Amino acid sequence: MIGVCSSPMTDVRLESTLPEMEYATVTRWLKHEGEAVAAGEVLLEVEADKATQEVVAPVSGVLEEIVAPAGDEIRVGEVMATIAAHPTSGEATE
Repeated sequence: MIGVCSSPMTDVRLESTLPEMEYATVTRWLKHEGEAVAAGEVLLEVEADKATQEVVAPVSGVLEEIVAPAGDEIRVGEVMATIAAHPTSGEATE
């Protein structure tokens, strides 16, 4: 099937919203590990260049791991969290 990802995990990475943005600081998480999230739902807030920005879930699933806790300074492109896909009917679960 075209477009099917073999990995059930999706990384949530810091994306640059300004050309000169290199770093941001995680100010607070709105979701916790183990919580279900929907694509487009706000996961956390980061501060960069004196402005607070919301980071949304790129996919629906379960927030599996928070890699960058509140207070961490992260570079653009770094992983902040991972989201595990919800198993669909017919998939084996462990």
